[in-house]
Formats: sequence, structure tokens, C-alpha cells
Amino acid sequence: MTVPGPDQRHTVVLPLTSLLPAASPRLSGEDPRHVQAIARLDSPLPPIVVHRATLRVVDGMHRLRAARLRGDERIAVRFFEGSEEDAFVHAVRANTRPGGLPLTRADRSAAAERIIRSHPHWSDRLIASAAGLAASTVASLRRRTGHPAPPATTRTGRDGRVRPLNAADGRRRAGALIAARPEASLREIAHDAGIAVGTARDVRLRLALGQDPVPKKLRDAERRDTGAPHVPRAGAPTSPAGDVAAVATASVATATRDASSSLSRLHMDPSLRLTDGGRTLLRLLNAHAMGGDRWRRLLDAVPAHRRQSVAQAARHCAASWLRFATELERQAG
Repeated sequence: MTVPGPDQRHTVVLPLTSLLPAASPRLSGEDPRHVQAIARLDSPLPPIVVHRATLRVVDGMHRLRAARLRGDERIAVRFFEGSEEDAFVHAVRANTRPGGLPLTRADRSAAAERIIRSHPHWSDRLIASAAGLAASTVASLRRRTGHPAPPATTRTGRDGRVRPLNAADGRRRAGALIAARPEASLREIAHDAGIAVGTARDVRLRLALGQDPVPKKLRDAERRDTGAPHVPRAGAPTSPAGDVAAVATASVATATRDASSSLSRLHMDPSLRLTDGGRTLLRLLNAHAMGGDRWRRLLDAVPAHRRQSVAQAARHCAASWLRFATELERQAG
């Protein structure tokens, strides 16, 4: 997740004596000339940001010292909620934005090294955006630091989303999870596999169509990164994810056979077959109990400009069936 910001809606006024300094991203501390320039301002000072848990100043030490220099007793404050590590990240970000006294190159490099240690799962781009550096610079700092990042399977990007370091591996994990738990929701699969919900949806669709969960371009990129040659073996899967695809496809086929068997038993039940409501239910269940070939034909029948709207309609239908199943299970105890 990205670091939260201070509460912009609520400002309080606190005594200067109640506030403590924090570890500043400025290696040389505050600039006395900047403090004096702020103290000479006639207008009220903008609120400073304070870590609520410790009352340490996160952003605004120059303003705090200027208020003391002017003889003020109180200052406007906005609270930052979060850890002290996240508070430091916010301080760095606040001092790399236009408008304030900028951090030096040395300040930003030192700050990036500290963030690498406190947030090792963050991507180079995310740390770079916080410290005002290039991603390549952060990558070099990560290699040189005496506290290397521990092995991780995921990295948080600039948009706050968590992604696997190896996208192909994330898809394979999702394929294995879908094979083992075909009833699991996309959110559950995405969470457990460390991938986005949209990626989990794509993996499930590819498996339903009997395809490899890892697209060819990802498999090719993986081979380039690892230097592994692509030598298909006769009678063996032709991709690194072939085993997962085969298992998942077999699982989908098994689920389809199980559904067909259950429907056959329901059709033999007179309490359903001989009532109007029961016959309607059986017709609806028959219409949705389709194997991979029928799904493929339906997918091919949807024109490109209607794919999104048909997908939304399908989701509404799926949600209705899910509510129906949940209510039946509740009634069954």
C-alpha cells in the first residue's frame, strides 16, 4: 500500500512546547536563513504535519522554528496517522515537491537508502517517486546498501498495487489455486496468488479455454531473463506452465462432468420435474451447465464492441445465481 497522508480536513492548534523534532531527511538540519525568512512573514504559518502517536514533527520544522523565533506560543497542526517509517516517507515526499526548500541530492539519496531498509517490498520506481530520484539510481542504491532487500515474491508499485516480481509465476500460482479450488472467488485467487483481480480473471478464462495461464509473451520474456532454451519434449507440455494448465483444464472438465451428473439426478426428481417452478429451474440450470466448447463458441460470437457490456451482463447473472445459491444453503442449514 502507499503511505497515507495527513488528515487534510481537520486542523488543531497545539502549544509549541508539546511538539518534538523528528529525524529529518535533511542531513545538515534546518537552514537558519530559511527559518528567518519564514519568521518575517506577516501571514499565519501554514499548518505543520505531526505524527499523532509521538507528537513528532513530520513536515514543518522550519515553520516550527520560525514560530518560536516570532515568539508564538501555539501553531496549527494536521495529524499524520501511521507508523514512524511511513511518517518519514511522507516527510521526504513533502520536501521533494515544488514550493518548499528542496532537499539536496545527498539528502534524497540518504532518504532513499532509509526507505529501502524500511520498505524493502517497494519497487525502485515507487521509492524513486518518493525521494525524487531516478529509478535506476534507487536500483544502484539497493545493490550498494549494506541492508539488501530480503527475497520477496511481490513488489508494491507507484500506483500502490502489489504485483509479483515474476508475473509468470503469479499466473502459475493462480492456475494451481483455480485447479485446487474451482469454487474460490477471483478476489480470493488474486489475494493468495499475489496478483491483480483482472489477472486472475484472465487466468481463469484461459484455463476454461484450455490455454496456458501464462501468455506466450511472458513465457518468452521469462526465457530471455533466465537464459533457458525452449526445447519442447515430445509428449510433454510445451511451456513452463504446461503442467498447471493441464491440471487446471482437467479440473474444469471434472467440474463440468460433476455438474452434468448433478443435473441428471435433479431431472429424475419428480418434485422438480413435475412442477412448473421445478421445470423452469431445470431449464435455467441446463442453459448454464455448458462445457468448454460451448463457452468458446459463445465467446467467439460476441463482437468486439460488445465484449465489455456482455461481460457486465454475465456478471449480473452470476451474482444473481450466487445469491440464489447462498439463500438455498442458508435454508438448508
